[in-house]
Amino acid sequence: MTIYYYAFTGHKYGLDRARRAAVILKGLKAKGFNTMLLVNDFRAGLATRDLGVPESVHIEGIQDIDAIAEVGDVAIIDSPEDDHGRLVKYCSDFKHVFRFAEHDEDTSIHGETMLTIDCNSDECISSIIVDDIYFETHQKKQRTLFFLGDSDADKTILNNSDFFNATPMELLLGNYFYVKYENDLEKIFETLHESEEYTELICSSSRVITASFQTALEAKVAGAEVIFINLSNISDKQKELLSLLKVILISNFNIEIFKQIALNPVFDGDIPIERNDTIVTKIINCF
Repeated sequence: MTIYYYAFTGHKYGLDRARRAAVILKGLKAKGFNTMLLVNDFRAGLATRDLGVPESVHIEGIQDIDAIAEVGDVAIIDSPEDDHGRLVKYCSDFKHVFRFAEHDEDTSIHGETMLTIDCNSDECISSIIVDDIYFETHQKKQRTLFFLGDSDADKTILNNSDFFNATPMELLLGNYFYVKYENDLEKIFETLHESEEYTELICSSSRVITASFQTALEAKVAGAEVIFINLSNISDKQKELLSLLKVILISNFNIEIFKQIALNPVFDGDIPIERNDTIVTKIINCF
């Protein structure tokens, strides 16, 4: 039996799902299971090598999972794609199927086990997954780190350049940033960091500003002050979790609100996030 984890990624969607996948796959591997990461973007497979997942298989999308997985295997699916009825076959053929909820009302359709954001008991599995390294104690450097996300195809940073003049910031580049675009960004930021420095910088920065929900969670667990720029209309449950973590939310690039926040930093907040070993154990207990 092999456990296949399909993570939907790409230059328009970033690597948040791949980061979650790496955490779970490493946990399953440590407990002796055969695992394989499936991605629909070749570059995501390269990025997850730095996250501790040395191998991956490229497929076209969610409908092609069974081109690799066989009857009796296990599938974990983290994707917003329409499966066009394929999920019925997966739940019939595979030993067990897990699926990440894509919105607040998302529920099991064909008997698959759901991973949900509002899990707070032993009867469910949380979709909030953060690598153990962020739970460790890290020495902080006094800096404001900005990480929009893994890509910026719409040149959001350039179009909001005034926002970055409000206070000195260092930019963490995304995996899908183009070289020519980086040249433009050098005119806004004095310091640009390569995407390979992601983990070290999220762990060591005193303040992190991001539009990535996954990055906001990781930075908060690592002990940073976190400001989340809501560009994609996150769900109500996501907002509730960020509020509980005392992550500050800003709609778009509101300079005036940011200036007020910069004068009154917020650090402390409860961390109601299960450790990875608990989540992995719950997954194993299902099959």
